[in-house]
Amino acid sequence: MAGQGSTGNVIAALASFFIPGLGQLIQGRVLMAVAHFVLAGVLWFFLLGWVIHLWSVIDAALWKSRAA
Repeated sequence: MAGQGSTGNVIAALASFFIPGLGQLIQGRVLMAVAHFVLAGVLWFFLLGWVIHLWSVIDAALWKSRAA
């Protein structure tokens, strides 16, 4: 995937909008995907899951690959 604003990052951000961590999983960042998913799930019980959910979307949209 290319850098910020690329089609891949937009798709990843949209995926994370629906399921936190899915965008990171699409980008191949498995550990970060699990962290976002678990944190969002746990924090939704305390009505703070929206914070992680939003962070997940922003993180997927702004991520830059080190390989590029």
